[in-house]
Amino acid sequence: MAISVDTVYKTVLLILNKEQRGYMTPDEFNKIGSQVQREIFEAYFEDLNQQLRIPQSDVEYSDRVAITDEKIAEFKTESNATGTNPFKVPVDLYRLGSITYEPNTSTYKEIQRVGRAEIYNIRKAPLTAPTTNYPIYLYEDNQALVYPETIVDPTHIKMQYVKKPTDIKWAFTTGSLGQLVYDSANSTDFELHNSERTEVVLKVLLYQGVVIRDPQIVQVAASRVQQEEVNEKS
Repeated sequence: MAISVDTVYKTVLLILNKEQRGYMTPDEFNKIGSQVQREIFEAYFEDLNQQLRIPQSDVEYSDRVAITDEKIAEFKTESNATGTNPFKVPVDLYRLGSITYEPNTSTYKEIQRVGRAEIYNIRKAPLTAPTTNYPIYLYEDNQALVYPETIVDPTHIKMQYVKKPTDIKWAFTTGSLGQLVYDSANSTDFELHNSERTEVVLKVLLYQGVVIRDPQIVQVAASRVQQEEVNEKS
């Protein structure tokens, strides 16, 4: 479930106004909000690696590996490849998961990923040479070179991957009194899990404190962000 960009922006403005700390323009908010979203998103993968190294709780809804993976799941998707072998990966790809070969509705084969050093020996030996039943691929330069090279139809190649978050946007129209009116049709919400809303607000405030050079906002927001992170990992 996405986080409303309108809710976050209005919350930030409310806090700034309450503390008499100035104003944040939509353009500033959009740039800072997009940066905050990228930071939180990229931290998921390190958090997951960290949680995999420690014992997890057996209590339902308390497994932190599962919780972190649920947050990453917001960005898991699938699409057809483009181009003809080698196939290009999607432009919004962040991390590649698996690639499957699906020549028809009843055939589904996961393509094995191999390294450059393995390709020669695999293709050379008759028993291990790739076939349409046992295809392999080499992933380099944002392209997937699939063997056997007779596989050329991109509609038969599906890529499962984690996509990059889309930049957020708080769009607006101008009202009759010159006020900014939220335009939901042209806005883009945060794609993060709804549980991240508090951290998003705090991090936006942290960056805004730097922008307006207000050390008190920076100090308070940084302290709250740090405490949130400690609470999540302790």
